[in-house]
Amino acid sequence: MLPCNRYWAAVIAVCLLVTGCRSSLPAKQKSRSVPHSANRSASEASLQRLAEAHAHYAAGVIEEVAEKPEAALKEYHQAALRDPENEALVLEVARRFLQNKQPENALELLTRASARPNASAAIFARLGFVYVQLGKFDQAVAASRTAIKKAPGALVGYQNLFVTYLQNKRPLEAAKVLEEAGRQNKADSEFLMGLAELYIHLGMQDPAQRKETYAKAITLLNQVEKRETMNTTLRLKLAEDYNNAGESDKAAEIYQELLKKMPNLPGLRERVQARLAEIYLRGSDRKKAAQELEKIIGDDPTNPQLYYSLAQFALEEKQPEKAADYLSKAILLNPDAAPAYAELARIQISLKKTSDALATLDRARAKFPQNFLLEYLSGVAFSQQKAFPEAIQHFTSAEIIAQATHPQWLDEHFYFDLGAVHERKGDYSEAEKYFEKCLQIAPEFAEALNYLGYMWAEKGMHLPRSRELIEKALKLEPKNPAYLDSFAWVLFKLDEPKKALDYILKAVEFSEEPDATLYDHLGDIYVAVHQPEKARQAWQKSLTVEANEVIRKKLQDLGH
Repeated sequence: MLPCNRYWAAVIAVCLLVTGCRSSLPAKQKSRSVPHSANRSASEASLQRLAEAHAHYAAGVIEEVAEKPEAALKEYHQAALRDPENEALVLEVARRFLQNKQPENALELLTRASARPNASAAIFARLGFVYVQLGKFDQAVAASRTAIKKAPGALVGYQNLFVTYLQNKRPLEAAKVLEEAGRQNKADSEFLMGLAELYIHLGMQDPAQRKETYAKAITLLNQVEKRETMNTTLRLKLAEDYNNAGESDKAAEIYQELLKKMPNLPGLRERVQARLAEIYLRGSDRKKAAQELEKIIGDDPTNPQLYYSLAQFALEEKQPEKAADYLSKAILLNPDAAPAYAELARIQISLKKTSDALATLDRARAKFPQNFLLEYLSGVAFSQQKAFPEAIQHFTSAEIIAQATHPQWLDEHFYFDLGAVHERKGDYSEAEKYFEKCLQIAPEFAEALNYLGYMWAEKGMHLPRSRELIEKALKLEPKNPAYLDSFAWVLFKLDEPKKALDYILKAVEFSEEPDATLYDHLGDIYVAVHQPEKARQAWQKSLTVEANEVIRKKLQDLGH
């Protein structure tokens, strides 16, 4: 509601005038109070304007109660025009005009109010702000300077002048304004903290001055911090300013102190603990960050957002099981949090808990409209279960949704997954199509280069191109055992077993754990270079890793 206190006096005066109450004054007092006719006429005109201002204000209140904000603003505007002395009203109406993107109306109102001899610094400060919005640099500077002259101990004039210079890309002059403000004596804590925040803002906008401006901000905050009269709200703000200025340790110290001393106001402890968690997380102290969130949960165990944040911390600490547990609790407390379902399903897929992932996705599908992510993750989960027709069905649905809504989601990783499903299903022509599409989007995607190249090599297809693709992947990752194996295999298929032997031995060397396929290929290549005993040893190693009847048959045939 807009300010209106001064109007009650005007209403009483009008009532007295209408009812003739002035005639009840004692005669002597009456004769002394009767002004010259011209002055009396001016006084009555002024009173008439106040009455009109009140009438418009009352009409504005009625429109506002009726939820007609535009009509209300028109009435308030008329009230402010008729009573420019009411600065609280003028400032509020100007603010609403600015909020409604009508700076010209705000300018008209403030210009009239500023023409009064006793116009306050607040009027000139708001006028300067309007000039900034309208791109009138010189007028903005002049108005802000007048505001500073009228009230040098108030920050708002300096703030407007600072913004004016900064928006016109004059950071050095903006810095000088802050230095000028800093020379004020007897500045209170709010002034110093506001000035510190302007220094921080300057550092963010002008990296060349950041180190210097942050240091000045910290100096001001240190002055405030030494004052013992600060209340909880100011200390909370002080901690946030320290944090923004890069003094996270000092901020954490104040936050910890506040946690010990502050009353248990709803939401306040949670806010402070969340800030502490952010500081610890930014400082890579994830353990402390998680501890702070755990404390918040102790106070508010039904807050789903806290569990979601803890899940993110757990993922960063490579604790997917813990993350899944937190997300399950978040969903239980807030079943409408769609992102949590997808994140939980993604983790369950990574843990090879495919049935759990599909159950999570089914729950989400029952609550939310069909979307790309649900279909895509369903495709990945069914692929993991080797239910390839179902996987392809969901991938296809995801592709259709993305084409209609967000084509950028159909990236190289999507087409790689779709190609891999078709390859595992045995539909090599479709797999080839999607791998080629993947490589059109990302020609340097090493995993796709290797996958397509190896698929062709395994089937004895397009061997020269297969060699080219795998060689490109190997140049990108020269010590990747899978790529070394693929290149050895395509060389073997091209009847170059001696060259193949060098690469397959490197693949075995770089492999972190025994791989049945590598030893199988090594055995085949040893046979091709006429080293049957080494082939036997390689196949036997393959069988120790994984049972395979085809390899057993190879060993039997070698014995003959």
